[in-house]
Formats: sequence, C-alpha cells, structure tokens
Amino acid sequence: MTSGKWDDLAPRLMSAVAMVGVGALGVWLGGLWFHGLIAIVVGLMVWELVTMLDTDRSKSPIVLAVIAAVVSMVSIELPASFALPLLLAPSMIGLGRMEQGGVTYAVFTAFILLAGYGLMALRDDFGLTWMVWLLLVVVVTDIAGYFAGRLIGGPKLWPRVSPKKTWSGTVAGWIGSAVVAMLFAGATRAGIGLIGVSIAVSMASQIGDIAESAIKRRAGVKDSSHLIPGHGGLLDRFDGMLGAALFIVIAGQLIGFPPGTQ
Repeated sequence: MTSGKWDDLAPRLMSAVAMVGVGALGVWLGGLWFHGLIAIVVGLMVWELVTMLDTDRSKSPIVLAVIAAVVSMVSIELPASFALPLLLAPSMIGLGRMEQGGVTYAVFTAFILLAGYGLMALRDDFGLTWMVWLLLVVVVTDIAGYFAGRLIGGPKLWPRVSPKKTWSGTVAGWIGSAVVAMLFAGATRAGIGLIGVSIAVSMASQIGDIAESAIKRRAGVKDSSHLIPGHGGLLDRFDGMLGAALFIVIAGQLIGFPPGTQ
C-alpha cells in the first residue's frame, strides 16, 4: 500500500505537467501571449486572495480580479514611471471594498502586481534564457524541498504556520538552486556570482511560500482555492514565484542583472 505521505503525488504530477505545458508555451511565445497569461494568473490570484480574506464575497472578488488583470496587461505597455502608480491602484481600490483583511489584501495584492510586472519585464528585456533560469530555480527549489522533506524529515522550519516544511527540505532547495546556477553560469557570461543570486532567489521563493501559508492560516483555510487538483489554488502553486519575481525586481536594481554581464 502506498504510504500516506505520497498520496498527493499523482494528482500533483498530473496538474504539474499541465501547468508546465501551458506555462512553457507562454514563456516560449513571449510578447502579448505571455503578458496575457500573466494577466490572467494575476487576476485569479487576486480573486483567491479576496475570497480567503473577505466574508462578503458577492462582488469584490470578481471586480478586483478583473481590475488587477487589466492593470497587469496595460502597465507593461507603459513607461515604468507611469506603470508603478497603476500597479498599486488595485490595492487602493480594494481597500474601499473589503469588509475585512483590507491591509493584508492591499500589501499582498501589491506584491502580486509587482511580481507579475517583473516577470513580464524579465521576459521582454532579457529573453527566454533568463526567464527559464528563474523558473528552474523556483521549480527545483520546490521539488527538492518536497522530496527531501519527506525522505529526510527532521526539524520543522516554522511548524505553527507551515507544519509540513522542514529544514532539510529548505536547505535542499538552496542546494538545488545552486546546481541550476552552475549550469547557467557555464552556459552564459553570468559567472559564479549567479550561484549567490540563485540561492537568494530560492530563499525569496520560500519566503513567498511561507507568507501565503500565513495568510491561509489566518483565514482558516487549507488551500487558496480548488482550481488545481493536487495543488489547491494558483496562490498555492505560484506563491514561490511571487517571492522570487519580486526579489528580482528589487535586487536587479542593486546588483545589475544578469549578474556578471553588465
């Protein structure tokens, strides 16, 4: 009989294959196709966030989701100086519609919009190679953490908020991201500095994961939604990508990106 700790593996794998297929196509096509995909994902994540936080779910989730998706699509076509206030507009608009959880909504929605903008800018400005690098760092962090946590176990990272996450899985994610960095450092002009950046991106993705877990804990729900079998919702699946993309937006201004190529 299959051990209980592996019961979710099959649906996770099937859903992952579907998501990878859709995501890979969008990343490969780039341009408006990728922008549209990101806009849809951003809108759905905002919808999930509102439904977790707000008890009045009659109008706000759909309205705020549509606003977020439209803002994502429009902002990437504007100069950055004009895009920034537009990206924060859904947070401000939502404050007046939320019955509860308004501050959490405003902050996390800003993260979602900025991360989505960062992903689109990364694909537009630096091309397919560096988009694939970011995706692989986040995916390998998640996969290494999943298997190491179940095979090795050990002390929990933050049991009160995320009882399944272990230090062994966390460190395995860092090691996996370093391996990805070494592969890309050898194939590009980035150099060994990419290893440190990749580990930091791995950490940021884990922080994004934990932050979303904290919101679910506060809301008293197990998953952000039930859109993806075996994974819950889009926030459950892409919380790490939010943290990683937001980190790249900030760190790219400090170190130059890609590292070693400036």
